[in-house]
Amino acid sequence: MRKKHESGAPAQKPLWKRMTWLVLIWSASVLALGIVAWLLRQFMSAAGLATP
Repeated sequence: MRKKHESGAPAQKPLWKRMTWLVLIWSASVLALGIVAWLLRQFMSAAGLATP
C-alpha cells in the first residue's frame, strides 16, 4: 500500500522515476512516428512516387 500524506493524498514518486517514464514514453512515440514515416516512404516508393 502506498504512503499517504496527512492530507490523504498519495505520496509523489521521486523525480527521477517520473522523468524516466517521461523520457521512455517520449522515445517510444518518436520511434513509432519514425516507423510510420518509413512505412509511408516504402509504400510511396512502391507506387512510383519517389523523388528523382
